[in-house]
Amino acid sequence: MTFRPPAAPDLASPWRTDARAALQQEARAFAHDVVLPVADELDPQKGEMPREVVEQMAAAGWFGLTVPAASGGLGLGVFEYCLVSEELARAWLSVASILARGQGLGTQVHDPARKAELLRRSAQGDWIGAIALSEPTAGSDLAGVQTRAVRDGDDWVLTGHKRWAGNALAADFVEVLARVREPEEGEPRSAGLEPFLVVKERGTFPDGMTGTPIDKIGYHGFLTWDLELDGVRVPDSDRLAGLYGDAGAGADSGGFAAVQRGLNIARVHTAARAVGVARAAVEDSTAYLQEREQFGHPLSDFQALRFALADMAADVDQARAYWQQVAHLLDEGVPCERESAMVKLQATEMAVRVTGQAMQLHGGNGYTTERRVERYWRDARLTTIFEGTSEIQRRIISDRLLPRA
Repeated sequence: MTFRPPAAPDLASPWRTDARAALQQEARAFAHDVVLPVADELDPQKGEMPREVVEQMAAAGWFGLTVPAASGGLGLGVFEYCLVSEELARAWLSVASILARGQGLGTQVHDPARKAELLRRSAQGDWIGAIALSEPTAGSDLAGVQTRAVRDGDDWVLTGHKRWAGNALAADFVEVLARVREPEEGEPRSAGLEPFLVVKERGTFPDGMTGTPIDKIGYHGFLTWDLELDGVRVPDSDRLAGLYGDAGAGADSGGFAAVQRGLNIARVHTAARAVGVARAAVEDSTAYLQEREQFGHPLSDFQALRFALADMAADVDQARAYWQQVAHLLDEGVPCERESAMVKLQATEMAVRVTGQAMQLHGGNGYTTERRVERYWRDARLTTIFEGTSEIQRRIISDRLLPRA
């Protein structure tokens, strides 16, 4: 039985508009007709997504979903960004993830004219980047970053070791978090950390930067890199105002509020991607239970399996409703630190459960590369780790519930 994408939009009535329904249908058709065949071919080979797929996404304007219309973007919100991402993740998680490398990333320069030009390029999909924050000894604890930036005339010289820099080789730039000074007494450990824009050519690393691809078990589609920085020179004009671009029309691009907003958006984006992967598992399992026969009956006749599928579908719909609610609140200007952590935790843990149950429903066939469900399972497992582990989300939530020691 061949899977066909559902025709009805998955938008609850408080959030549904005709424009959003049309955008969702456009993304859903693209995911099914363009992305899914590419994923089926290249994921088993650990291949990279073709440039043509990225160019089609750029032509649709999706790299500028949250870039203000005055800067050449679509001027939409977190809701639409996550809406498109869920649809793309249903086909291939990495294609939904590449969207985050646009949306004004790498445009936080201080010169207004240059910032305007970079925003325009970002919205067009002509300024797609990578982020190098984590290090071998600094992941969840970013305050432990040890990469150094030393002033040398009009330049900064970066030296250190970065890890988990996805898309670094194919990118137009890499945002690197580095320490310019040690924190003074009474300052937080994060004091002295600043982001730098390392501009580069696609397909090459700049002088002083070398990279080794990390061999992952999933999340194929673009390579993830271990980077060595040995005297990478960055002009002072490329010292950035913040870690995130103009994520959301009218958002401030600098200061703690913008950084926190960027983290919150990233968490909701991950929740939407996790829902997309889990939805894929439900839809493929629905088809498989009607296709596979045992004891003279299709598997869909057996109540235990029917009930398992019902629980999976209910979990996916619940997580979708939650990310849509939190995305709406973010678009309304509500900080949502606790809610963003909650939806990231709930949706990603759900995706692991649902994709694991989908493998069980597929029996032995689920443990082969002949079915897509093993891809969903591998990719879902990562969503509980990147953009802040489940343990980090629980810490955020509990710190806001129990603020006093």
